[in-house]
Amino acid sequence: MRLLGLDVGSRTIGVAVSDPLGITAQAVMTIPIDEDRHNFGMRSLKKLVREYEADGFVLGLPKNMDGTAGRSVSRSKAMGERLEQKFGLPVYYDDERLTTVASERILIEEAGMHDRRQRKEVVDQMAAVLILQNYLDLQRKE
Repeated sequence: MRLLGLDVGSRTIGVAVSDPLGITAQAVMTIPIDEDRHNFGMRSLKKLVREYEADGFVLGLPKNMDGTAGRSVSRSKAMGERLEQKFGLPVYYDDERLTTVASERILIEEAGMHDRRQRKEVVDQMAAVLILQNYLDLQRKE
């Protein structure tokens, strides 16, 4: 089962894809979006669904540290609904608290990306990788 992992933000969507066996996640791209103009990157996502023959989506659910849901959770769930309607594929959610912080740390410490502009280009993709990889790991344990 091949899945696309999404880190949905207010301006971009980081995208990752699993290998066909559902073991590892790899970064794919960052899609710019514009909520005010109702541009949610569906054209780009449609191309990726076709290219990777995706069987579903995993979206990060950015809960607050105390476990409550805020505006970002609403944004992710609304995107999940759009994806289900547009593609008819299942949408799964994974708690993504601190994935952006972890992504920044990985890019600095392990990839040596000390330039903030350079990291900004890939941090959403890295967050999508962490979201998808966490979901894949949890599924294998169950």
